[in-house]
Amino acid sequence: MKITSKVLIYTLLIILLIISVVPVWMLLVNATRTTEEINRAISLIPGTNLLNNWRSLQERGIDIGLGIRNSSILAFSTTFLSVYFSMLTAYAIVVYKFRFKRQFYAFILAMTMIPAQLYLIGFLQYMHFLGLLNTFTPLIVPSIAAAGTVFFCKQYLEGVVSMELVQSARIDGASEFRIFNRIILPMAAPGAFTMAIFAFVASWNAFMTPLFMIGAEHRLHTLPLILNRIQTDAYHTDFGGVYFGMAVTLIPIIIVYAVFSKYIISGISLGAVKE
Repeated sequence: MKITSKVLIYTLLIILLIISVVPVWMLLVNATRTTEEINRAISLIPGTNLLNNWRSLQERGIDIGLGIRNSSILAFSTTFLSVYFSMLTAYAIVVYKFRFKRQFYAFILAMTMIPAQLYLIGFLQYMHFLGLLNTFTPLIVPSIAAAGTVFFCKQYLEGVVSMELVQSARIDGASEFRIFNRIILPMAAPGAFTMAIFAFVASWNAFMTPLFMIGAEHRLHTLPLILNRIQTDAYHTDFGGVYFGMAVTLIPIIIVYAVFSKYIISGISLGAVKE
């Protein structure tokens, strides 16, 4: 009976793996094939047209290097600000006692339930009033206030923070920021890395908000915006070039997941357990 259960579980896992991996692999394979080959048949074997697809995008004025630079600036900046200040906010909620603490946390929870699309127009008008449109500022600075990240960090810190350790550090004369930076952050590293991965992927793939904020300034366009500018006529679409651009966008995400995937598992597991 146990052997049968294991076989069923492993069979299900293999099926889920195939469903998850095959589409990604096909995207990468199509990035190396010509449009004719893509239209002719599905293939899981890479082609030999990778450089030609790259040249095709260059001929259309699609600057992939510029997109990678801009996406990297936004992704790394927003990831650092989001994770650090969310951890700091969560630390304050877990460690300190202050008036309206429950109401403050309830407000954070309420913010996680509001779709970003609902306040996008108002945020656009506000940035226009401040003269910050067509700059990276409205895409980077608001990441300090990431309600969803604060929620996860609070749940995580409740399971790993020891008040006795915090009190001991205070008795030894350590400042609150020193305690947070030298003690709490190292303890919360798995959770911080987990949220950093999610924040990085969300920022790297972001399309709607950058389109509104920097859509008129081509030199600031991220990879999703640059790929959106690929122009094709009604009778011929360069699928090879399109797939190549999509693959370039996907590769950094694959690398991030491959390097830090273990933190996702350990971070979620530890954050779900409270002492």
